[in-house]
Amino acid sequence: MISLEALAEKAIRLEPPTRDEARAVLATPDDDILDVVAAAFRVRRHFFGRRVKLNYLVNLKSGLCPEDCSYCSQRLGSKADVLKYTWLSTDEAVASAATGIAGGARRVCLVASGRGPTDRDVDRVARSISAIKADHPDVEVCACLGLLSDGQADRLCDAGADAYNHNLNTSDATYADICSTHTYADRVETVDLAKKAGLSPCSGLIAGMGESDQDLVDVAFALRELAPDSIPVNFLIPFEGTPLGGEWHLTPQRCLRILAMVRFVCPDAEIRIGGGREIHLRSMQSLALHVANSIFLGDYLTSEGQPGQDDLQLIRDAGFVVEGAAPDDPHEGHGDAHHDLVRPRRRGAGTGEAANA
Repeated sequence: MISLEALAEKAIRLEPPTRDEARAVLATPDDDILDVVAAAFRVRRHFFGRRVKLNYLVNLKSGLCPEDCSYCSQRLGSKADVLKYTWLSTDEAVASAATGIAGGARRVCLVASGRGPTDRDVDRVARSISAIKADHPDVEVCACLGLLSDGQADRLCDAGADAYNHNLNTSDATYADICSTHTYADRVETVDLAKKAGLSPCSGLIAGMGESDQDLVDVAFALRELAPDSIPVNFLIPFEGTPLGGEWHLTPQRCLRILAMVRFVCPDAEIRIGGGREIHLRSMQSLALHVANSIFLGDYLTSEGQPGQDDLQLIRDAGFVVEGAAPDDPHEGHGDAHHDLVRPRRRGAGTGEAANA
């Protein structure tokens, strides 16, 4: 039996758990889930208070990727019914970014499908980065363009990019099970290139692909060694038409344990709840905010998220505040804005309409 309080105290001192302790977090029974969340919240609150950072995705180029990552709806041979289009123009990218910024996003993530960018692609993205930073100098811009070649990270940095995302996704031991067109080592090299160029490294994982507890612990410790500033924890979105389209093994409690384990292993990193939170955490999203301190606002690359206003309401209802936002008016969220939540019953007993059950 592990001591969750002892784990929290170690994490606050920036001491990692042992691998056995990390596995034990993943093995805690559902009856203890609130204890797990409470211990992880101590760590989250110590480093980040009650702030939640909002991030906004802009999919610059969707679909038609030559890589065969099994989890991805944009992969080679994907039959998933997703949008497919070539590069957005600079004006289109800036307009999309502005939508997220208006909703409260403090970081814009510019993403493009593909193995990696050509030098011409880097020039194209650099123009979008420069234009966004010119309009919104206080907003962070993160690029996610796949595997980088020498010099490309420096050019993105020179254009004004603040960060670069490239996820490890799973453990080194099982990476070949989900992708054959590039390697785990390729991904590590790209994160290192971004760091050397002065970009803030962003790298995370995907849970729900059939991995073992050991795989999750291994990738969490690999991320600790890479020391990214932000760690997206994604939960597989099982698109029909992809090899993992039938993988529906996650429960809300499992997701919370995974988030907590990553928090104990990487206590002072920005942990972001990524894709799949709505479909896997469901009504427990607010509990996840007690472990993670960052979320994506609105939609993802190829799937819809919940409405942005629902994200903001979720944060307020859980007692957290949006990072960078002005203090809320004490009357915000009351009065006329909530009148539509009260609806007289017009169905069931005493009517000719079917009951709500």
